[in-house]
Amino acid sequence: MSVTIIPCTALTRDIGKTKKAAQAGPVILTERDQSAYVLINIEQYKEIIGNAQSILDLLNMPGTEDIDFTPPRMQDTITPQSHS
Repeated sequence: MSVTIIPCTALTRDIGKTKKAAQAGPVILTERDQSAYVLINIEQYKEIIGNAQSILDLLNMPGTEDIDFTPPRMQDTITPQSHS
């Protein structure tokens, strides 16, 4: 499996080339020379998530027992954000 690195600006110029690269393996999209996103084809995605339907399913997958995941507790109230 090959990994291709493409600047985000090139993605918009040649989406066909990027999609073709994603068929061969993950495509790492960069912004300002920093990895920002990963593009994979749907088959690779399905292989990663398996039958998971939620984050809880993913956390309950075999081999995840040793992952330290303690999400922060939510506040009692949620303050609506103003969108101006």
